[in-house]
Amino acid sequence: MDATGLVVLAAALVVSALAAWWLRTRNGAVRAVSEEGATVPEAGTTSTAVLQELGARPEDADLTVVQFSTAFCGPCRATRARLQQLQTTRPGLAYLHVDAESHLDAVRALDVRRTPTLFYLGRDGALIGRSSGAPRPDELTALVDAHTAVQS
Repeated sequence: MDATGLVVLAAALVVSALAAWWLRTRNGAVRAVSEEGATVPEAGTTSTAVLQELGARPEDADLTVVQFSTAFCGPCRATRARLQQLQTTRPGLAYLHVDAESHLDAVRALDVRRTPTLFYLGRDGALIGRSSGAPRPDELTALVDAHTAVQS
């Protein structure tokens, strides 16, 4: 292999490693959403309105988590189990599961590109954040604890 081939190979490896690192850091990370970012321009409505149409009732809990899942998604099942476990000890946590395949209009309106995707709503209905991919259990617990009280 000549020098040019080695340089191209090395560059491809560096780019691949950087892409893998970037994807790993974003996987499951909660991203804050500004109200401007929550607006869905195509429909002229907000993300919270779409979530409420699906059955989210943020006024009934300190924190409402809406999870978009698919039947074949392993991380979705683990995330669902973790949220249901947290719900047993945090009375202020509400959880809503949405089958992404059955709600394609909402998936498009909310720009859900992978599962699980979670949306976090405060009691006032404001969209606190969202995450794509399975959230890390300790980060999910910390987020829930920051918005709800732990039952003794």
